[in-house]
Amino acid sequence: MKITDQVVENHGLKIEEYTNIKKILKREPNLLELGIFSAMWNEHCSYKSSRKHLKNLPTKGKHVIQGPGENAGVIDIGDDDAIVFKIESHNHPSYIEPYQGAATGVGGILRDVFTMGARPIALLNSIHFGSPDHFKTKSLLHGVVSGIGGYGNCIGIPTVAGETKFNSTYNENILVNAMAVGHAKKDKIFYSKAKGLNKSVVYVGSKTGRDGIHGASMASAEFDENSEEKKPTVQVGDPFTEKLLMEACLELMKDNSIISIQDMGAAGLTSSSVEMASKGELGIEINLDKVPCREENMTPYEMMLSESQERMLIILEDGKEKHAKEIFKKWDLDFVIIGKTTNTNKLVLKYDNIIKGEIPINALASKAPIYDRKWIKKKLTKSKVDIKKLKKIKIEEALIKILSSANHSNKTWITSQYDQMVMCDTAQKSGSDAAIIRIHGKEKAIAVSVDSSANYCKAHPKSGGKQIVCENWRNLISVGARPIAITNCLNFGNPENPEVMGEFAECLLGIKESCEFLNYPVVSGNVSFYNGTNRKNIYPTPVIGGVGLISKFKKPISHQFKKNDSNILLIGKTFGHLERSTLLEEIYLISDGQPPEINLVNEKNNGESILGIIKDNLVNSVHDVSNGGLIIALAEMCMGSIYGAKINKPKKLTNLLKYFFGEDQGRYILEIDKGNLEKVEKILKNNNIFYENIGSTQKDYFEIQGELKINIKELYKINNQWYNNY
Repeated sequence: MKITDQVVENHGLKIEEYTNIKKILKREPNLLELGIFSAMWNEHCSYKSSRKHLKNLPTKGKHVIQGPGENAGVIDIGDDDAIVFKIESHNHPSYIEPYQGAATGVGGILRDVFTMGARPIALLNSIHFGSPDHFKTKSLLHGVVSGIGGYGNCIGIPTVAGETKFNSTYNENILVNAMAVGHAKKDKIFYSKAKGLNKSVVYVGSKTGRDGIHGASMASAEFDENSEEKKPTVQVGDPFTEKLLMEACLELMKDNSIISIQDMGAAGLTSSSVEMASKGELGIEINLDKVPCREENMTPYEMMLSESQERMLIILEDGKEKHAKEIFKKWDLDFVIIGKTTNTNKLVLKYDNIIKGEIPINALASKAPIYDRKWIKKKLTKSKVDIKKLKKIKIEEALIKILSSANHSNKTWITSQYDQMVMCDTAQKSGSDAAIIRIHGKEKAIAVSVDSSANYCKAHPKSGGKQIVCENWRNLISVGARPIAITNCLNFGNPENPEVMGEFAECLLGIKESCEFLNYPVVSGNVSFYNGTNRKNIYPTPVIGGVGLISKFKKPISHQFKKNDSNILLIGKTFGHLERSTLLEEIYLISDGQPPEINLVNEKNNGESILGIIKDNLVNSVHDVSNGGLIIALAEMCMGSIYGAKINKPKKLTNLLKYFFGEDQGRYILEIDKGNLEKVEKILKNNNIFYENIGSTQKDYFEIQGELKINIKELYKINNQWYNNY
């Protein structure tokens, strides 16, 4: 086929990029080679628009074993134990084919984790949909949730936490971010760096089909009115085969057979072979006649660009081929030696004894373009909303409307479709601030949470980036875990748009600032650009997945009230920040103004002190205050419990809407026994922490002095009605 400008464009490459390819090769590429460049130079694989900004993130710390650059990040949790984790996006595929898009997103992130030698112990997700009234939302929601549950449940990994949000910004481009967490021994971590010459390159797992071709390129382009035609680029998952592949790989990893191993994820055989060779500064030669194919007459182009699932590429030590093959045969999986490592520093592809492609490895990796795209700094704008002039609404009416809305309703309809208890180590499942998973056979546990805040990030990206790291930090603190490290999935619009690129750059500055101050490094992640349709971009939506350690775990710290007549303390100062708040958005349909101020000194001091109070067994329950403010946090602590709360009116802030619905940051609610109150207050005073004793627990009712009194069973019923009626 003649390579025309249209063919180049169809492969997602710019004409100037194609000109650069010809300079590197000193010739015209053939179609196979063009396809390989297309796969490796697209945004999804090369990070060509984001790399300049990502390198500024803090990635090192005393617990960090492996930071960004591998299949997943690795942290040390003591006793020779390591936690391996990462989050990735599968946004475009899930919009086109929600079930398979979401399912293969789960499958792909699981492979990233067990490729490192870790047994997966938990799955999480962050899913964003358009307005509930949009004609596609309901089917997309059902398809995505079924896909996540279908894959995770079948493979036997618990889906323990997540978030589900709705906003019209996602009407034409939903977000499906999947996170996996695994446990490994520190001395049995496996990497993708190739080593040695003439080592066997082995294809294992499922056969290669035509599904997913150009999937990575599709993820690096905006949608348009023809997006439905892209269904053939969505991969098809098989969780039962993935289970076999996982067990076979983990069995082989018990000895010293493996030099390096890489998941065939985005861009399939192309990316896995190039990444392994590039990291090892070696060449790799592949005989495509030997690639196991499930469809007839597959071409070299299709084999190299297929994104068929449940496949791995392994480089073996000399003499280990027979032993490895027996393991994969036992698990009824393909095991084929398809090539070898070389000293040529080239990717050489043979078919029918003819060289069909020959490309320098560095041309595909280190010489991929890096763009310093123009970006615009977001201007601070004053809110046009005068709170005093808003139509008056009673506190009880506002509370009920928020609790019965799509974004704040109980998500049991979703979480009940996920097996959260399989493997029997889930100590606290979804519904709390963070999920808790025991380390099998040990007295310690980890806490995990995912969080996002697109509304804040759209208003002021830097503040939004800072806030979402702090929100994630608070969720781990609230269950008694020491926050260790994060992974991030950065979902943004078209980076060629200076405004979008500005949102990205500033969000990362905010993330960097919080991570550095809180000693909360970024060890892995993913960038997803081009989230939009017909030039309408989504809100900037960075998703943070955090992991914390509970070194001596006995029982979970509840976020629900536990006893009668306990004291309720509000930690952190309330100023009544209502701009960009849930109250304005849900009640008045207003998204205006700036997000609340983030005081990192207070965040750290408050969190560290509460961690100490929890460690000293001085609390009955803990919950952080986030979206919806104090009143929503209190309601959440009442619902599902037999105990409610009796809250006093504030003495200083007379505007009750501001006090109860304001979204000031760095705040927590603590339930304290009367006998422990003096000890807790002493700790708070010694650490210069502002707090208020705002009331006490009581049976059956949630009450605010003179403003509302509602039975907590009725509150629970209200909170559960949206999904039941959708």
